[in-house]
Order: sequence, then structure tokens, then C-alpha cells
Amino acid sequence: MLKTVKTPSGGRTIAYETWGDPDAHPVFLLHGTPGSRLGPRLRTFDLHKLGVRLIAYDRPGYGGSDRHPDRRVVDAAKDVDAIADHLDLKKYSVVGRSGGAPHALACAAKNMGSQVTSVAALVSLAPPDADDGLDWRKGMSESNVSTYDLLDRHAPDVTELGALLARNAETIRRDPTVFLASLREEMPKVDRVIVEDAGIRQHLLRNYLSAVGEAEKGEGTAVDPRAPMGWVDDLVAFRSRWGFDLTEIDESVPVMLWHGERDIFAPVAHFHWLSRKIPKVKAVLQPSAAHFAALPALPQVLAWARDMAEG
Repeated sequence: MLKTVKTPSGGRTIAYETWGDPDAHPVFLLHGTPGSRLGPRLRTFDLHKLGVRLIAYDRPGYGGSDRHPDRRVVDAAKDVDAIADHLDLKKYSVVGRSGGAPHALACAAKNMGSQVTSVAALVSLAPPDADDGLDWRKGMSESNVSTYDLLDRHAPDVTELGALLARNAETIRRDPTVFLASLREEMPKVDRVIVEDAGIRQHLLRNYLSAVGEAEKGEGTAVDPRAPMGWVDDLVAFRSRWGFDLTEIDESVPVMLWHGERDIFAPVAHFHWLSRKIPKVKAVLQPSAAHFAALPALPQVLAWARDMAEG
């Protein structure tokens, strides 16, 4: 059931939902880009068997959550903490997939009151100021490269990016299968097999539609009023300073990085860079997998997060 909470600072509304045993270990699942709280997840029955209470929320500007203009990746830690306080959670884990992964790392770095017991970041990007010779775009899909190039050329003006994403959002609102098909054209075969699974496909389509299909988020700005501002703000945040340093992650917080070697949406070089920078990280690389393999891997990752919290 949909719930909402107001942030202590600014009074923004955050929309979230919970599934599974309310007495089991709580795990926040941070959605991809574009995405929503209704993104791919385990069935309630499976969550009960796993011993996990799953919590997912719409990042600002998506679905039922108010926009947070000029937000940074680090700001997710306070939003997660606001939901945790609302639910009276003393300890919890955070798992982020794709666009949610950098935000999960923020929760590890900015561990509010030592409440975060474990963090997993699946198929994550590296920050834009990554050093050590990382070519941020190398190995990335053509559509991602062109989108980030457009953003970087005009930054900080996001008018052009907003217009592009407004067109993408309109496609999703008319028929989300068309958007998924456009992604599928670029996917390696191993990813195509995964997204052809009926259950995963249904979750993805609902996820994309929920991300952009509710209230228009661009009103009152110079950006196209049809633009999905959560999506715009995510991309801007990824290409701006994240607001925290990975070395801030305390070694007492277990962190897993999970990645597919054939990923073209978050290239494997990003995984290798992150694994060098995060203290005592558990780095899991699947040589025959790509980006969407993070979805079937989710049960094992949730079990790891639960076990690390208990250990």
C-alpha cells in the first residue's frame, strides 16, 4: 500500500511502499533510471521466505514524490533516513540497482547514526570526477553516450535534455513496450533473454510507466512541462559531483559491488574503478552477464545484505 512521508527539511513528500514480513530485516531497494518504487522486486511470498522486509520509494521527481531541484546523489541518504525514521527502523540495509546504485553508496558513506548495516550496489556507474584514467564513456551504449554528451554540452542548462526526455516519456506514456524495445536493440543477447521473461518484462513496463506517467514534473521551470524531472535530475546528479567521497565509507559497513562484465549501460571499467576505491568491498563480477542480470541476482544479493546485517 502506498505511503508518504514529509522530509524534515523542506517538507517534500516522498512516496514509498513496503512488502514482506514487517518483523523481518528491513532492506531499502533503490530503483533504476528511469524508475519508481514499482520497479522489479521479489514476490511477497518470496520475501517472507527470505526473511526480508523490502522498502522502495520514488526518488524526487518520480511517481508520487515531490521534485528536489538541484539534488545531488548524496541527498538520497537523508531521504532514506526520513523513511526509516517514519517506520521507526533502528537498523536497515540498502540495495541499489543501476541508477539506484550510486545512491546506495551515498547511504553507506553518510551512515546516519550507524543505522546502515550493509549496502549493495548493482551495476553502478562511477562518479564523473573518477581519476586513475577511467574513460567514463568507453564501452557505453550509443544512446547513453549521446544523452550524456547533450547534457554536458549545455550544462547547467537542461532545456535540451528535458526536451529529449520529454519525448522519451511521451513514448512510454503511449506504449512502454516501445521504450523497452529501443533499449533491447542495444542490449547484448544475454540481456535480451532476461527482459523477454514475462515476469521481468511486466515489472519493467510498470516501472517505466509509473516513473513518468503521473503528474507532470516540469511545470514552473524553463524545461518542457512534459519533461520527467526525476529522470532529468538523475542524469544531472550522475554527471555532477556526488557530494561524498567513497573513502568516507566506514570499513564496519559491509559493501558489495555486483556487476556483469558485458554491461553496456554501466561499463565494467566503472566497476573496477569503484572496487579499487571502496574500503574492504566485496566485488562480484559475473563474466557472462550484462546489465539486466542484476534482476535475477537480486534474491542472492538480498540474502547477503540480510546475513551481513545479522553477522
